Amino acid sequence: MAMSNSIKISVVSPVYRGEKMVTELVRRNVEALSSITEDYEIILVNDASPDESWSEIVKECAKNPKVKGLNLSRNFGQHYAITAGLSYANGDWIVVMDCDLQDRPEEIPNLYKKAQEGYDIVYARRVARHDGWLKRTSSKIHHAIFDWMSGAHTDKAIANYGIYKKCVIEEFNKMPEQSRTFGTLLPHLGFKSTAIEVVHAERAEGKSTYDFSKLAKMSLDIIISNSNKPLRMAVGVGLGMSFISFLLAAYNVVARLVGIIQMEGFTTTVFSIWFVGGLLLLVMGILGLYIGKIFDQVKGRQLFIVRDKINL
Repeated sequence: MAMSNSIKISVVSPVYRGEKMVTELVRRNVEALSSITEDYEIILVNDASPDESWSEIVKECAKNPKVKGLNLSRNFGQHYAITAGLSYANGDWIVVMDCDLQDRPEEIPNLYKKAQEGYDIVYARRVARHDGWLKRTSSKIHHAIFDWMSGAHTDKAIANYGIYKKCVIEEFNKMPEQSRTFGTLLPHLGFKSTAIEVVHAERAEGKSTYDFSKLAKMSLDIIISNSNKPLRMAVGVGLGMSFISFLLAAYNVVARLVGIIQMEGFTTTVFSIWFVGGLLLLVMGILGLYIGKIFDQVKGRQLFIVRDKINL
């Protein structure tokens, strides 16, 4: 980790397919941070990007020692790359932002100014999102389902971008969850937080790497990792089916005795077996997901592996 204790602000940005954005990302961050202090660092984490992102990071590190690079050994995912960067951040305040410049570096002074009012966390709330229809819609669905499953109230206009006091990040780094998303773990810490409205920009280059399948997988992962409501729902469904089965059994006994049923209901029996069998498989699948999460956690593997470091 960085040994200097004079860093006032650290910026951590995971980089994936950001080859054409790295230079501009650094330039705009330097301008924004220099308006606050000269004691800053910019930590760029290459998440095994398949393009020349790491080469661009190396070039920027050579130009400016305040720019620091981490190169992960393989693609671990955005939130693991954020975790890697945070574990090396040494600032009194740490900014987390994406590399695609939709999170505008020019908002950092506004976030920092708000934080000086006594807040430990200042989130950036996007006034108007410049994302595609699919990403906006899937985000709304994710937040609606997660809020219902967890009983929490999340703001779909808030993502990772924000400024965080050093004590917040220190506590975040102590959390060993294998299934981790930066935004959903922070509320557990309980620090004083607020949000300010910021301008959300168009993506500088390319398109988001989060397609529908990745978003769906991440949503399921977040729900299973942060809520046991699916298990409670499975218990409720089981009790409900047992009660309905009891009523149907009682009806069939009475109907048989009074002569309403003259012939055995073969079709009804078959469909009942299929329905109950499918229900059992569903409940077993839910249990399997939770057991899988336990299995991943108890293995205790590294959250990330750093292959190369520059200026750190």
